[in-house]
Amino acid sequence: YRGTPAPSALALLDKCSNTTNYKKSFQNTPEVLDSLSQGTDKELPNMKYHLIGDCFPLQFHETSRSDHIDVDPQEDQQNAPDINYVVENPTLDLEQYASSYSGLMRIERLQFIADHCPQLRVEALKMALSFVQRTFNVDVYEEIHRKLSEATRELQNTPDAVPDSGIEPPPLDTAWVEATRKKALLKLEKLDTDLKNYKGNSIKESIRRGHDDLGDHYLDCGDLSNALKCYSRARDYCTSAKHVINMCLNVIKVSVYLQNWSHVLSYVSKAESTPEIAEQRGERDSQTQAILTKLKCAAGLAELAARKYKQAAKCFLLASFDHCDFPELLSPSNVAVYGGLCALATFDRQELQRNVISSSSFKLFLELEPQVRDIIFKFYESKYASCLKMLDEMKDNLLLDMYLAPHVRTLYTQIRNRALIQYFSPYVSADMHKMATAFNTTVAALEDELTQLILEGLINARIDSHSKILYARDVDQRSTTFEKSLLMGKEFQRRAKAMILRAAVLRNQIHVKSPPREGSQGELTPANSQSRMSTNM
Repeated sequence: YRGTPAPSALALLDKCSNTTNYKKSFQNTPEVLDSLSQGTDKELPNMKYHLIGDCFPLQFHETSRSDHIDVDPQEDQQNAPDINYVVENPTLDLEQYASSYSGLMRIERLQFIADHCPQLRVEALKMALSFVQRTFNVDVYEEIHRKLSEATRELQNTPDAVPDSGIEPPPLDTAWVEATRKKALLKLEKLDTDLKNYKGNSIKESIRRGHDDLGDHYLDCGDLSNALKCYSRARDYCTSAKHVINMCLNVIKVSVYLQNWSHVLSYVSKAESTPEIAEQRGERDSQTQAILTKLKCAAGLAELAARKYKQAAKCFLLASFDHCDFPELLSPSNVAVYGGLCALATFDRQELQRNVISSSSFKLFLELEPQVRDIIFKFYESKYASCLKMLDEMKDNLLLDMYLAPHVRTLYTQIRNRALIQYFSPYVSADMHKMATAFNTTVAALEDELTQLILEGLINARIDSHSKILYARDVDQRSTTFEKSLLMGKEFQRRAKAMILRAAVLRNQIHVKSPPREGSQGELTPANSQSRMSTNM
């Protein structure tokens, strides 16, 4: 590289890159790359070196600094989510937003907004308070009223607060609290008595409905664990596939509220395996399509929570717009945002064009969120600066979504990385100054991003840090093809031997005998050995 201060260092990097340990070697060691690219003999603090072959020390293990521990970033974010962030400039129409949901989901989403957005806190709590009074959920009513009183007090103590005639919170309605508690208790006793009578008559349909009614009441009271128990007990009294599906949907709904995502996926699988869903092919009727949409949306939420973004995108893309009526969990706008962002972060260009842009069903969802639609089209058209700018503009609103907020940073990082990869893919070399302009960033910040992508093996390139040029690394396609062919041959041999061994075992009727109750070890014997012994005797 002409003009590079340390050609020997870059050559050394080339030499080391041929080893299989290259990707792991320089992970989480930016000091090493900086010293090599700048040609300095900078001392790397607190590092231990391990020589590999005749190459420069490749593997580095941090001994004292905690910020360079090799931890999976997704796992790290999942274990320590940022729950104390504050959103200052939302552009959310709170009334329209709340009207998209019903039941406990509306209350939970409003509370989440109140917790993270001071600007909308009082309004969100007032709306949640008025809605919770339509339920039997007395505990949540008292909690929201307490939060509203604290928020109002803080607002009044703010020096530059705008005087507002309606700033005083409504007084705690103790009469409503007592009356509601009595009504809830009376209704619970009545439903419990009815269920006992149904069990005495041994009518399965009545018992199933009794469990469902009891679960609905517990859910209305905010007792999610008892609601889940009642809905689950209805399983033993289901007499048709329709009953099983209804039971699964009830359990899924409560499991989402409890954020028990493994339970959600388990019952989605159970519902999809019922004959009414599994045996239908081609055109499905309206009711079946509505059920499938609910199941796919619930599965999408669970996959999103598990950070399996590609699987989540596939689930949301299978939802039907005409049958997306599930306000207890999410709105059609949520499907557009969740599905669009997850697809953008994980799909390649062909998948994005085939499954999102050309999808007649998902286009209808995107019409509800024109900003997400424009972002997807800008990304596909390689207009990355405007795409990333629009993403930043809607970031505050996304951080107020209780299910998407923990994943916004990860999704944005993956989208940006994918944009960088796609930008460079057609080129042999790229000027980093022009590239920084295209991505609306500085050259230094871009160099850090590209370094990380190279270390992770996402871009096969080298950086000329002096000239600020990114060079694609030449790959010997002939050698690569031979290596793949040899690996495939070895895998084929391994599988063929395993199949031959299995066939021989089956042919000779060899099996492992179960150990006796005393706990002795099993014995490997032919299945017909006992008969031979008796014949010889």
